[in-house]
Amino acid sequence: MMKRIIVILLAVVLSVPAFAQGKYGKDSVECIKYLSYYSELVKQNNLDDAAPYWRKAFSLCPAKASQNMFIHGQKIIRYEIKKNSKDPQRVAQLVDTLFLLHDLRAENFPKNYVKSLDSKAIDYVNYVNDPAKQYATLTDIISKIGSEASPIVFVKQMQAAMALFKDGKLDADAIMDNYSTISAYMDAKIAAGSGEMAGAKQDVETLFADSGVASCDNLVALFTPRFQANPTDKASLSGMVKLLAKSECVNTELFLQTVEALSKIDPSASSSYYLYKLYSSHDENAKAAESLEQAISQLTEEEGALKAEYSFELATFYFKKCGKNAAAVEKAKAVAELDPSYAGRAYLLIGTIWGSTKCSGNEVEVRAPFWVAADYMAKAKNADPSLEEEANTLLAQYRRYFPNQADAFMYDVIDGNSYTVSCGGMRESTIVRTNK
Repeated sequence: MMKRIIVILLAVVLSVPAFAQGKYGKDSVECIKYLSYYSELVKQNNLDDAAPYWRKAFSLCPAKASQNMFIHGQKIIRYEIKKNSKDPQRVAQLVDTLFLLHDLRAENFPKNYVKSLDSKAIDYVNYVNDPAKQYATLTDIISKIGSEASPIVFVKQMQAAMALFKDGKLDADAIMDNYSTISAYMDAKIAAGSGEMAGAKQDVETLFADSGVASCDNLVALFTPRFQANPTDKASLSGMVKLLAKSECVNTELFLQTVEALSKIDPSASSSYYLYKLYSSHDENAKAAESLEQAISQLTEEEGALKAEYSFELATFYFKKCGKNAAAVEKAKAVAELDPSYAGRAYLLIGTIWGSTKCSGNEVEVRAPFWVAADYMAKAKNADPSLEEEANTLLAQYRRYFPNQADAFMYDVIDGNSYTVSCGGMRESTIVRTNK
């Protein structure tokens, strides 16, 4: 079979007109022959047999003879890297060859300069684990192709920067400068409609926010000139607001300006949520609650997890900041039904609300809310075992406030009977329990 392929390809080579020899060098016949040999084998995905013919073509042919010589060569080299994975020295040689092929392709085929360097960056991510080398090379490539780099390149470059920062090899100023540079490139791509880049930007923002570099002073210094230069850039505003909020910078003037600007151009669940953060930081609790309610209403069915998160936050806000216990309980119950993963926390909150509720009336009516509080503590630890210790502590506390048996008996209230507690706009059925 191999002999037949070679005979066919040799006939093709001999039929190539003489004028083509300039492109293929002084050994044009040999160059074209080996290009044809390996190309046919690559088509068959027979990379083992293709490799020696490709190497011969690579040694004979000028760089501009065929762009496929580099593309196919990269495929062959990646295959050989995998095949030689247990030989680190050989792998290192092959990886160097792979990067050389990217560089030669970029140099000799300028129309594919960007694609060549981006492919090199991705291979660098896949085959080089040294953060210093990754950071240097990816930073260099990003400086050359900017927003055309693949989303993963920006994320991996930021991860490498974070590793160097943790090792003391990059300082805070370098991290700030790096974030500023790559986020500008990413924002440009997002503005052009790249959803994949938007996801990568979130990853980069998370890395930056978790770095410890993003203090309020640093963020304000970084973002103020960017906001002033372009106060209507949605992608840029969204990133600024998110980082300022995550870094507890909600009391800054810049947060106020960016949130208000974002809410005008993008009245979304996200901007409504940040308005809530803004108002709550200024103790404008009614406006804050209204904004968070609006954010919840703007979420889609596909965003159920986020809706549960916001709803639980609103229930807590109603209780702790607004003194609206009934609204807090209603919202917490809705959260437990919406997302079972929040059920334990929701029940713990409801129990805490009942345990802090002051009811008027006789000795039993004043103490009856503690029965409901105890019920919800039991439900909380059953729904989420991680809450058992906290729930048990509160449960023991509430039991001490159960009415005395003698006092309950005077009002014809007997252990084990059902009892309805109605207080502060809340109503629950429970079971009578007394202290002897």
